[in-house]
Amino acid sequence: MQENISSKELILKKIRKALLEKRDNPYPNLEDTALYKNNEEILEIQFAEQLSAVSGNFIFCENGMDFIENILELAEKYNWRKIYCWEPELQALLSNYEFPFYKTDKDFEMAEVGITLCEALIARNGSVMVSNHGAAGRRLSIYPHHHLVIARTGQLVPDLKEAFALIKKKYSNQLPSMISTITGPSRTADIEKTLVLGAHGPKELFVFLVDDFS
Repeated sequence: MQENISSKELILKKIRKALLEKRDNPYPNLEDTALYKNNEEILEIQFAEQLSAVSGNFIFCENGMDFIENILELAEKYNWRKIYCWEPELQALLSNYEFPFYKTDKDFEMAEVGITLCEALIARNGSVMVSNHGAAGRRLSIYPHHHLVIARTGQLVPDLKEAFALIKKKYSNQLPSMISTITGPSRTADIEKTLVLGAHGPKELFVFLVDDFS
């Protein structure tokens, strides 16, 4: 008399048999396969397009003077008054052109703009890689309504792999305790599935790519 086997037992039997059998890897060269297709587009253009797609703003500057002219235009357009910058390098640049800003966290609860440096710009998805290593820490990239990121052309890389390579080269084994990426302004669609910018952080993101700070 044939023994009755339930469907559950039959499935488990097949699973056990499959686990015991030696199986060839269907994708033996997976790790050597590129995750993305090659993109021949200039990195600056690729980054600008991807950043714009996530509601960010890209501004290319030839030098420090060009950067100051652009930030003056924005300050006038948005009527900025409470502008904070804690990075010594950027403070020196702004002070050289007598651009008004706050060097300390005085009245920080009223901050409108935070100006920071970054670790890298990632062209493939328009993201900004930041860490807590700089003088700005985390607050200037999170609290003010407008976040201004200043980067050099040498910090523009194709993807995350290259961005982490920059981090590793810069810090060696003393990596920052916080490394993160920012992709456009803060957003949420939790409320009635309506997209809202600035929900948990800055509602505007401006990325300045400066070719020469002199």
